[in-house]
Amino acid sequence: MGSYYGYMVVAGILSFVGMFVSQRLKAKFNKYGRISLRSGLSGQEVAARMLQHYGISDVKIVVGKGFLSDHYNPMSKTVALSPAVFRGRSIAAAAVAAHECGHAVQHANAYSMLQLRSALVPAVKMSAMAQQWLLIIAFMTLSTMPSIMLITIIAFAITTLFSFITLPVEFDASRRALLWLDSSGVTQGAEYDGAKDALWWAAMTYVSAALSALVMLLYLIMQYSGSRR
Repeated sequence: MGSYYGYMVVAGILSFVGMFVSQRLKAKFNKYGRISLRSGLSGQEVAARMLQHYGISDVKIVVGKGFLSDHYNPMSKTVALSPAVFRGRSIAAAAVAAHECGHAVQHANAYSMLQLRSALVPAVKMSAMAQQWLLIIAFMTLSTMPSIMLITIIAFAITTLFSFITLPVEFDASRRALLWLDSSGVTQGAEYDGAKDALWWAAMTYVSAALSALVMLLYLIMQYSGSRR
């Protein structure tokens, strides 16, 4: 029982931190989304320039859907930018566009952590789909069929591993983005500082998610260990 309450306390703290980080991220992007770039470039133009700089000609820049839905798809080689980023001419739009192109640069350079993350995607999808039902069954049958809990732990271990592998991928993409934004002169002075601030809070959402996944995994392991005594 003590481990359960301990888990609930830690999980509650991490949930609060996750919500705080999410709200800060939205606030930062709303703030920097209202500050126009002196260069006047749109997110789409920033992305095109960065890809051109790195000699990447086989990646398409397309309009995505939804707020902060921006992503790079290594399978289709597309940089999907949300409408506000694609058409926006702000610090936030430039930061997000450059970050997603950072992933394209990683792909072009065969960045090992991106390759590892991509290789794990099929297993992660299967694990994520099964987790909800496995979790319910595992707790219902913990005393009679502890093997179900063990399978559940494996499923959560896969998604937790994916969350932690995602961290260096995201931080490296931001590093590449900021390096290019600075060296190219697309962002200058306070614009660069704003882009760095926005991308830092975006990275913190991944950190929060990884820590939450780890806490859940540790809790399941403790429950399984307790059932074996």
